[in-house]
Amino acid sequence: MIKAILIFNNHGKPRLIRFYEYFAEDLQQQIIRETFHLVSKRDDNVCNFLEGGSLIGGSDYKLIYRHYATLYFVFCVDSSESELGILDLIQVHYILQEVVMGGMVLETNMNEIVGQVELQNRMEKSEGGFSAAPARAVSAVKNMNLPEMPRNINIGDINIKVPSLSPF
Repeated sequence: MIKAILIFNNHGKPRLIRFYEYFAEDLQQQIIRETFHLVSKRDDNVCNFLEGGSLIGGSDYKLIYRHYATLYFVFCVDSSESELGILDLIQVHYILQEVVMGGMVLETNMNEIVGQVELQNRMEKSEGGFSAAPARAVSAVKNMNLPEMPRNINIGDINIKVPSLSPF
């Protein structure tokens, strides 16, 4: 049985919280903090299953999670749930990002959605996953062949001054 679904960002700020067992509001906040602490300190290349925190059931429950970019998807489950089945369920939430962004439907063609998810998975595997993203971003900027670095960037009413950077 699923005891809770918690989605929070890299800073521990809750984005979606669903408890399927009653907990007082203050205890829910403590569970969120404890769960964030448990999953955020883990390395990206370790198993996505761990023992539940002391507040949500300890060794009788498991935390099954995935970390995508800036979001942690965490399911707290008892021993009757399949770890791999829950990971598949988390993947469904990830696919929603291909369908809806910023409150707008981007795509409804299932073949296109599945194709984009498969392409993203191939890219993550070939490029070292999300952990390699900063290095790829720097490389992309270096390869832009700009005649000169922009000094000001204007986007609507927003004006951004670019600091002086040393040449690449």
